[in-house]
Amino acid sequence: MKIRLASPCNIDSIVDGPGLRIVVWTQGCPHHCPFCHNPQTHSYTGGFEEDVQTIIDLFDNIQLQSGVTFSGGEPFEQVQALLPIAKAAKSKKLNIWAYTGYMFEDLIKKEDALELLNYIDVLVDGKFVNDLKHYQLKFKGSLNQRIIDVKKSLQENQIILSKYDDENQKLTK
Repeated sequence: MKIRLASPCNIDSIVDGPGLRIVVWTQGCPHHCPFCHNPQTHSYTGGFEEDVQTIIDLFDNIQLQSGVTFSGGEPFEQVQALLPIAKAAKSKKLNIWAYTGYMFEDLIKKEDALELLNYIDVLVDGKFVNDLKHYQLKFKGSLNQRIIDVKKSLQENQIILSKYDDENQKLTK
């Protein structure tokens, strides 16, 4: 199986979630948020194709990485390619974060997206809004975005914000 990537996986990120992380940069995004941080990822024909197994094989050689982040682009445009990556990450005891322009409430209504959400620990949802940008935000770009504890939200059938979002709320008070 192939996945369309915007760039090779970054195996040493410290800004795309807590700890040292591997980032899978998906290619293709329908949102086209003005002032997007990654506008080169919008085109569905840009980037390059990679074998999913090549990404999974990265997990065999990691040492200090504690998690994987799906970013882009829009990861939820490539759910079927990300599912085996998510399953492999979980088998290696890695936590999974994902960034999406979609809202959690919309994703849980889609069967394939919900299947991927079941592997994701934390979801940063919502489109980037430049007028709500704040440079001191941790792990998100604009104040409208939420950092959601996916496991708790699915269990309790309501949005439960992550402790990381709680830290950001202090900036707005």
